[in-house]
Amino acid sequence: MKKNKLQDQFFAELEKVPIIQVACEKTGVSRNSVYRWRREDKMFAKKMDESLANGVALVNDMSESQLLTLIKEKNYPAISFWLRHRNDNYKNKLEISTAEDNEELTPDQAKIVRHALKLASITKSKSIKKINTKSHE
Repeated sequence: MKKNKLQDQFFAELEKVPIIQVACEKTGVSRNSVYRWRREDKMFAKKMDESLANGVALVNDMSESQLLTLIKEKNYPAISFWLRHRNDNYKNKLEISTAEDNEELTPDQAKIVRHALKLASITKSKSIKKINTKSHE
């Protein structure tokens, strides 16, 4: 019975602050015990994941509330952060344009595109390899 009560207290703390170490300290449970319970008990692992997710959602809500408060106070970094992450017009963009009508890339152009894609982390290496192959054909 004591174990179940401790586990329930641990879950409650994890929902308040989604940091395992903090929940352990607040309930007097060791991290080793928590991870052993998680490994041995699928229901505990499921409840722990749910508690963590609920805790993260709570912190996200509080953070957005604080961000909105800063925006209302005309805090420029907060305004900029919101716009860059929530409005497509302000997101960082990569634009590649050319004045040439030819749709085939020259080797130099293909190299520039590959480099730009790597920098932008838009594509995986397989897609870059396809560009390499097509530009050498």
